[in-house]
Amino acid sequence: MSTLAVPEEAVPAAPEPAPGWTALPPVIRPFARLALWAWHTLLGSIGTFGRLVLLAVDSVYGLVRDIIKLNHPWRETITQAWFMMSVSGWPAILISVPLGAIIQIQVGSLAAQVGATSQAGAAGGLGVIRQAAPMVSGILMGGAVGAAVAADLGARKIREEIDAIRTLGINPNHRLVAPRLAAMFIVGPLMCILVVFVGMSTIYAMTLIQGGVPGAFFNSFAAFASTTDLIIAIAKTVIFGILVVLVASQRGFEASGGPKGVADCVNATVVLGVMTTFAANVLITQLLTIWFPDSMGL
Repeated sequence: MSTLAVPEEAVPAAPEPAPGWTALPPVIRPFARLALWAWHTLLGSIGTFGRLVLLAVDSVYGLVRDIIKLNHPWRETITQAWFMMSVSGWPAILISVPLGAIIQIQVGSLAAQVGATSQAGAAGGLGVIRQAAPMVSGILMGGAVGAAVAADLGARKIREEIDAIRTLGINPNHRLVAPRLAAMFIVGPLMCILVVFVGMSTIYAMTLIQGGVPGAFFNSFAAFASTTDLIIAIAKTVIFGILVVLVASQRGFEASGGPKGVADCVNATVVLGVMTTFAANVLITQLLTIWFPDSMGL
C-alpha cells in the first residue's frame, strides 16, 4: 500500500519561542504576557488613531474641494441629513422630556431649600442648554446615526462595493464620507435646537407645576443665559456629530468577516462614539470655562 509522500518543505515548522521567553521564571511569565498584550494593544490603538486622522483630513479636503468646485453631491447630502434626523429625531424628543423633568425636580427642590425658588428656572435652563442638549444629541448620534452609518458602510465593504468604487478611480472618502460630514452640519444644529426647545418647555411646565411664577422664570433665565450659550451648544453638537461620523466611517471601511464583521463594527462604533463624545465634552467644557467664565448676563 503506497502512501502519499509530503515534501519536507511543505510541512509547517513549529513556531519557535521568543528569544529568552523560556528563560523567564514561571511566576513572571503571566505578567510578561500581559505586558506584551498591552504593548500590542497600544501599537494597534496608535495605528487606528492614525488611520482615523488620515480619513478625517482626506474627507474634509474632498468636501471643501468639491464645494469650491461646485461638484458636491448635495442630493446625497440632503438624503443623508433626512435619514439622520429620521433615526434620531423622535428618540431625542422622548429623552428630552424626562430629562428636563428630572433636572427641574432636582434643581427646584434644592432651590426651595435655600430660598432661591425664583432662580430655579435659570439653573435648570442653563443645565439643559450648556450640557444636556449637546450631550443628548451626541449620545443619540453616536448610538443611532453612528450605528446606521457603520452598518451601511460595513455592508458595502463586505459586498466589495468599496473596492469596486476604488477600481473605478473614485475616492470612497470623497464619495461616501464627505456627504455625511456635510449632512452633519445640517443635522447637528437642528438636533441641538430640538433638544433645547423640548427640554426648556418641559422645565417651564414643571416650574408652573411646582408653583413658580412665569415672570420670575423668564427674568431669572434672561439674567444668566445668553446667545453665546446656545451658539456654543450648537457648535459642540456639530463637533460631536463629526467625530461620530468619522468613527463610524472608519469602522465601516475596516469591516471584515461577513455579517458578524458588520455587527462587530456597529458595536464598536456605538461604544467608541459615546466614549469620544464624553471625552470631547470634558475637554471642550474645560476650555470654555477658561475662555468664557460664568457671569451675569446683561
